[in-house]
Amino acid sequence: MYFLPYKNYSKINVMIRVIIWVFINIITCTIYCGCSNVDHDDDNTQNCENISPNNFKGNDTERIQSAINATEGTTNKVVIPRFNSNGSEIWLIDKAILLPSNISIILDNCTLQLSDKCRDNMFRSDNVGIGIKNPEWNYNINITGIGNVVLKGAKNPRATGDSGKKLSLNPDADIKKTGDWRYTYGTDASKTNEKQTGDWRNIMILMAYVNGFTFKNISIENSHAWAVSHERVINAEISDIEFYNPGSIAVSNGTSQLVRNKDGINLRHGCKDFQISNISGTTGDDFIALSTLGLDSEIREGGSLYSTMVTTREWLGIEDDTEQIFISNINCKTPTRAVAIRANSVAGIHNVYIKGVVYNGSNNCILIGGQGYGQASLPGKINNIHAQNITGNGKSLILIESAISDCSFINGVYTGSGGKIIIYNIDESETSNIRPPILS
Repeated sequence: MYFLPYKNYSKINVMIRVIIWVFINIITCTIYCGCSNVDHDDDNTQNCENISPNNFKGNDTERIQSAINATEGTTNKVVIPRFNSNGSEIWLIDKAILLPSNISIILDNCTLQLSDKCRDNMFRSDNVGIGIKNPEWNYNINITGIGNVVLKGAKNPRATGDSGKKLSLNPDADIKKTGDWRYTYGTDASKTNEKQTGDWRNIMILMAYVNGFTFKNISIENSHAWAVSHERVINAEISDIEFYNPGSIAVSNGTSQLVRNKDGINLRHGCKDFQISNISGTTGDDFIALSTLGLDSEIREGGSLYSTMVTTREWLGIEDDTEQIFISNINCKTPTRAVAIRANSVAGIHNVYIKGVVYNGSNNCILIGGQGYGQASLPGKINNIHAQNITGNGKSLILIESAISDCSFINGVYTGSGGKIIIYNIDESETSNIRPPILS
């Protein structure tokens, strides 16, 4: 801070000196703090630590990425404000914003939306992508919302769905015509030299090989497939997230189009030590899914566009087990499941603690096992799944489809008409040490 010494200057001289003083302060703050706007904390001290994309040139994606690159190794924090210097209140994303280690993205009452020309994630850890077969670990990535923050899919997306879904300009008509249910909307349908199925680029937020990830206080609308997905991520906190992610979207021409794989939160291979809390809203598919799928697929390499995983689908051993997952305070509407746990013959999923779920749907509040995703889970591979204080309708409160062990389900309130709180789709004798739900 520079101070103007008191002297008996004329009014004109004082005015000139004040202007010079203000100019010097602004230049000094810009040079040393990397920002052009002077903010003040509650104690009225200057705070020039926040780098904004409004300080950079280019389109919205380029300016956000430039801000991230500029702050790396200094403050490691970027603030994306509500007002875009181009005069709009929306930040349009043309390709994935890549996040390095030790970065904090502060979303301050802003709206980010994928553009109609984007066929990519909105945010992705920068250690993974096309052709990256053996990624290094990233550390400490934080995306935090302040106030009202909304992340939106495109008005007219080029592609949607996972790697097993085929693009169509009219999925409902193609399903009716062919009898094949694997169609999903995308304007790239039938275009020469454009991939005709979905892949991992349709996931809105994609983190892989990250140790330390937080994602808080954000609303997500109409992602192009899964909203938030993790592959081999450890030490993560996901909280205060609201989804509006139904199975169809109103595109820019006014028609409603079918979009597949509209999950909320997904945990894939090797996710450990997660806190997932205060999650609400609507999804067209599983609200929260812990899944190890497709190990028998021919696509094994990381970085392939013929997969819905950006990392390898190979099973690397017990390091790829999913464990120590804490899920609490979930309120959801979905046609499938509130929490779905799916594994196969080699995958281990254990020590999952679920507390406080309200489910409104047509299937089951909790699925444990899952069939049709490769060879069945072996006895005991899924163990120590503990759920309490769950309420829901549908066909049953809990569906068990694998030989699980050492699990408990207590204080369940079933409001559906199916007549059973728990259903076994396998011989119940194949399970062991299961404490059944207590109707409260």
